[in-house]
Amino acid sequence: MKNSYLHYLWKKLRPTLIFALLVSFFSIYLQAASIQCEWTGIEKIVAVGDLHGDYKNFIRILRGTKIIDRELRWNGGKTHLVQIGDIMDRGPEAREIFELLMRLENEAEEVGGKVHVLLGNHEEMNISGIAFDYQGYVTVEQFISFLPDKYKQRKEKDFAKKEQKKALQSSGSGSLSSKDLLVYWREIRDDARQRRNHPARKQYTYNFNKTYGKWLLDRNVVIKINDMIFVHGGISEEFSTWNLKDINNLARRELDAFRQAIVFSTPLQSRVRRIVYEPSGPLWYRDLALRGADFTETVDKILTNLKAKNMIIAHTPRKITNMDDMRRFNGRIWIIDTGIGDAYGGNLSALIINSGEFDVWPPKLRKK
Repeated sequence: MKNSYLHYLWKKLRPTLIFALLVSFFSIYLQAASIQCEWTGIEKIVAVGDLHGDYKNFIRILRGTKIIDRELRWNGGKTHLVQIGDIMDRGPEAREIFELLMRLENEAEEVGGKVHVLLGNHEEMNISGIAFDYQGYVTVEQFISFLPDKYKQRKEKDFAKKEQKKALQSSGSGSLSSKDLLVYWREIRDDARQRRNHPARKQYTYNFNKTYGKWLLDRNVVIKINDMIFVHGGISEEFSTWNLKDINNLARRELDAFRQAIVFSTPLQSRVRRIVYEPSGPLWYRDLALRGADFTETVDKILTNLKAKNMIIAHTPRKITNMDDMRRFNGRIWIIDTGIGDAYGGNLSALIINSGEFDVWPPKLRKK
């Protein structure tokens, strides 16, 4: 009787459920298709490289380039700010950076400016849940910051009870310090690194994806402003023949498959991936940063295919003493990963493009 009723119910509801799923699918598809990735007529651009969780150094750059004021509010007018990816990992404050950029996006729009947050390979690794597999990527502070509040409170309450019990047995005070908690969470983080099905690892990845991963998938992998391409790793000759919107939408679909599998606990469908974790893909490609003069002809082909004069990339840290160290291939390629995060030396920089002229902040990096 019960089974026959369920069968009847399924027959009644099936058309509605299928329709709802189709509407959901097409609304997501249409939203992705409508996300802009090219702009023209922009007078001023400020581009910032890999941050790796260094909120304080990012604030110094934004203040130094007058993008924000003393109260951390948008002060850039119609400027386009481009953060070129790798907000996450190796540093403690990725969440603070996300929250700041989310707010600045809205404030910039109100006055005709724009904040572009591009995806880097470290955002990709956190969305897909494998950042834990690499030593030193997920710092304990970042780990704690993306855990759900209820989970943190429950774990810390249990830990406090155990510690108080131990302390009473040894006639101690039983009070907990922030240092004790940091040690406790570091141990959990280290355990989570060893097992992909560790509960804390699942909680971290699920909670990150629920808010920040979802938000990131509405951002782009590659954009074009005026006649300049901005992308985290670089565009290879293969991808230079693609339409930019196609690159962004395919990356979005591939990454969303990972996010949905984690958020909704569904199996990840095995399929050929063309962008996610692809060495020649826009998040990982390094030839533009590493190849020598013999690669000049390929660089020219890539930019010709893209109908662009310059490409601004990051991903490969570059020690610089002046802005010429950021230029490659006669200034057609600019590398803006200068090791901004303290984990890489804290070498602050920003590329400023004003009416097509390239400049750099801080001024001491200008060629003398």
